[in-house]
Amino acid sequence: MSSLRHPRLTALFLSAFLTAPALAQDEETTAATTDLKDSLDPVLETPLPDNLPKPTETEQAVPSTEPSTNVTINLIHRLVAKGILTQAEAAEMIQQAEADAAAAQRAQEEAEIAALPPEPSAEEEMSINYIPEVVRNQMRDQIQQELMAQAREEQWGKNTAPDWTSKFRPFGDIRTRYEAIWFPDGNDNTGAFPNFNAINTGAPFDTSGTQFSPQYNVDQDRERARLRARFGTDIMLGQGVNGGIRLATGNDNSPTSTNQTMGGSGGNFSKYGIWLDRAFLSYDAGPGDGEELVFSIGRFDNPFFSTDLMWDDDLAFDGIGVKGRVRLSDCLHTFFAAGYFPVYNTDLNFASNQPSKFDSTDKYLGGAQLGFEWKPLEDLTTKFAVAWYDYSRVQGELSSPYIPLTSSDAGDTDGTRPSFAQRGNTYMALRNIDNSTSANDFGNKYQYQYYGLASDFQNLTVTGRADYDGFDPVRLSFIGEATKNLAWDKSAINAMAVNNRGPSSTGIGAYEGGDTAWNVMFLVGNPALEKFGDWQAGVGYRYVESDAVVDAFTDSDFGAGGTNVQGFTLGGFMALTDSLRAGLRWMSADEIAGPPLSSDILQVDLSAKF
Repeated sequence: MSSLRHPRLTALFLSAFLTAPALAQDEETTAATTDLKDSLDPVLETPLPDNLPKPTETEQAVPSTEPSTNVTINLIHRLVAKGILTQAEAAEMIQQAEADAAAAQRAQEEAEIAALPPEPSAEEEMSINYIPEVVRNQMRDQIQQELMAQAREEQWGKNTAPDWTSKFRPFGDIRTRYEAIWFPDGNDNTGAFPNFNAINTGAPFDTSGTQFSPQYNVDQDRERARLRARFGTDIMLGQGVNGGIRLATGNDNSPTSTNQTMGGSGGNFSKYGIWLDRAFLSYDAGPGDGEELVFSIGRFDNPFFSTDLMWDDDLAFDGIGVKGRVRLSDCLHTFFAAGYFPVYNTDLNFASNQPSKFDSTDKYLGGAQLGFEWKPLEDLTTKFAVAWYDYSRVQGELSSPYIPLTSSDAGDTDGTRPSFAQRGNTYMALRNIDNSTSANDFGNKYQYQYYGLASDFQNLTVTGRADYDGFDPVRLSFIGEATKNLAWDKSAINAMAVNNRGPSSTGIGAYEGGDTAWNVMFLVGNPALEKFGDWQAGVGYRYVESDAVVDAFTDSDFGAGGTNVQGFTLGGFMALTDSLRAGLRWMSADEIAGPPLSSDILQVDLSAKF
């Protein structure tokens, strides 16, 4: 193709190229092509050199090809028609172009085949249906787009409730109970068991009268159906601040029981009362990861590690408290709790029938506890704590001398009597009644009396627990607690006690009460009753002397509630569903000090939680 180096040949080549029909696409291109042709015309008019090679007869004999849709082939045909190329050269160029195109096509097909996943083997073809990854991705993208469109249309995940409802986590439980109380023969029913709580929460008792004071039942068996319903919610306020509220049933405002006797409170299907059982705010300042530091204020759960020997399970604490837990090592933690709690606040108008008011007799409880939780073995966990509980002004105080001419005439220490009590503590008379004048017939009338606790209370309490999980899912647990009232003074109490005295042939016997209490319990079974068939059984024994603990706050079931009792407990529970369980408990108790008194109590429970 050396002839293309000649100017006229080059111009001929360009002219043929520019006149190709397939290149004229629009007016702008056509105008440019026309200009270029005009510039080439002088060159084209120049005669070709005489020394150019002539085509051979064979080349001249090759017929020309018909017009093609391929631009390149048409261009070659034009070059042949202009005499620039011979037919042989054109045929060779067309053959080479077709070969290059075929090679390019084969290379493209091979690249596409190489990009496909490998073909499955014969065994794979027999066991699975193979879908190429490209197809899978397309299917996934299409399904995702369809689901997103449907979610937008149907507003999936949109919270239809107000935002504030997400802060509440409600909970509750309902328990029904059959309870039978049996009194064996031999109990003293001569009036030896006055109901001091009934006296102190009502009109004072006139000891100069001819009637018995309110008395506890000690000789007539009773059966009753009982109901407990509780509903509450935890409140997540954010930034470590939380709260809680719980409402509960109850025959009265007893701090140790939320049981409502069916047919009670007036009977005849009367509606039952609902009480504010919990209401508190708390702040969690702990670092987490097994460590905590929580401050609480209001009316909240018992913050101390304890048993019902010291604090009944239903008891709530009013006041302020803090509890925490610190990790010392992987197997050793320390925990603590402390608080200051108002037990009683004097009526603002005390005494209501006196123009000049009496001094306040507010009562408080301060408590602090330190303990350790140790895991010496993989299947063994132990927990031990020591606590100090100090009461302020719970002991009764003798009033200034005066003569109550009516049951409404208050004494200046009436506020020291317990506002709630169970049974067992030793009592003293609070009113120092002047019997030296004829105004009350020298003590023969107007002896209106209230009663207060004869002992002060400062308790040193140790509590322990050991759990063994070597028989998983069954756990073996041993629980124990012991306490001693370090403020107890036997000789001082003996001088003023009106109950818990022993027999005497000469009159009032000596005070027989004590200051010590302890209990032990062995449990076996599933640690949590979460599904059908989960069970737990236990047996325990307790010994609680009269003035070891304040009877108002200890267990309300054993021995009908209170202190001055000893005996055993036997019972078990079983889960019927994830939220329903049945229970059976038998308690047998005997009086320690004072006249003989025994009782046996059977409780059959069916309870549900949600």
